[in-house]
Amino acid sequence: MQQYSEIIQKARSRKKELRKFCNGLKTKKSGFVDQLFHEAHEKAFDEIDCLACANCCKTTGPLFTSKDVERIAAYLKLKPGEFAEKYLRIDEDEDYVLKQVPCAFLLNDNRCSIYEVRPKACREYPHTDRRDMQGIIDLTYKNAFVCPAVARIFEMIERRVNSK
Repeated sequence: MQQYSEIIQKARSRKKELRKFCNGLKTKKSGFVDQLFHEAHEKAFDEIDCLACANCCKTTGPLFTSKDVERIAAYLKLKPGEFAEKYLRIDEDEDYVLKQVPCAFLLNDNRCSIYEVRPKACREYPHTDRRDMQGIIDLTYKNAFVCPAVARIFEMIERRVNSK
């Protein structure tokens, strides 16, 4: 975990430079940006072990769709309203989010107790293998300060773009 926190800290120390780089990515061809992210995503997750980190589960919470609420409630043998009452709150954007972090479903070994039915946002996190990365570049920028894999992905992309 120490190594992972150092990766995140390095990204935080380069916040302005990284913001400028992200803004530059917005001007590139969409397919090229997707290719950069997808290639770096594969490499980053070859070296980053999410279970050794779990910083996303410890520091941030996902949005829960109504389908997520229904699926997870059924898994926990609760009514959707009971599940929402116990674990969720409605945020300023009228979205369901966790009442608190770290996530109530995070186990001591960094595993998820509801992994099979986890929210869509958790299944897709950190979103660096999606299409149209330019559309979520601002979110990805923020995730670089939470997820060491995202920070590494940006390092790899910067090296590749700057070497041309």
